[in-house]
Amino acid sequence: MAVPQRVEACEPNHRNETAVKFKSNVRHFVIRLGMLAIVPGLAWPQANPCDLNGDGSVNVVDVQLAINMALGSLPCTANIFGPGVCNVVVAQRVINTVLSGTCITGTGSIPHSVDLNWTASISTNVAGYNVYRASALSGPYTKLNSSLVVGITYTDTTVQAGQTYYYVATAVDNNNNESAYSAPPVQAIVLMVVIGLWPS
Repeated sequence: MAVPQRVEACEPNHRNETAVKFKSNVRHFVIRLGMLAIVPGLAWPQANPCDLNGDGSVNVVDVQLAINMALGSLPCTANIFGPGVCNVVVAQRVINTVLSGTCITGTGSIPHSVDLNWTASISTNVAGYNVYRASALSGPYTKLNSSLVVGITYTDTTVQAGQTYYYVATAVDNNNNESAYSAPPVQAIVLMVVIGLWPS
């Protein structure tokens, strides 16, 4: 079905029952339901699923509600991980929303990352760096970047919660000569956050 470029709809004026025309250049369609025209996709404010008390902001009150729902002391009204699912994942997502402002919904995993930085090589002909990762201190190490890292920072977005990783970097010169691994390897533990309960 083609979506029209220009939309016209009529809605009766409630004072004198004459039709009022409005136009829009948005790429959406209009569904006419009785006296109401609904235009899907307009930027109307949507309720945040992590705003469990519906007050317009996600805060500590919503965190406490999520914890109480997960414990079963309140009925589960959340629809974050799925309809009627209230568990530690839901509570953690509400906590993450308070910290980041983004409510992650659905059954997908919560993204984790490791931010790395290092001191630049003192060599004058460095073209860039390679970053390697292993799951054991002794290796084997696998290169993460597909092209040289030009700066002195790298973010590994392929990590999983509850895992420990070890990182090393190498410098690569203009002739494609690569240095030895940086030493010692840097350890990163990607935490699985566990919610602690405390008396109120």
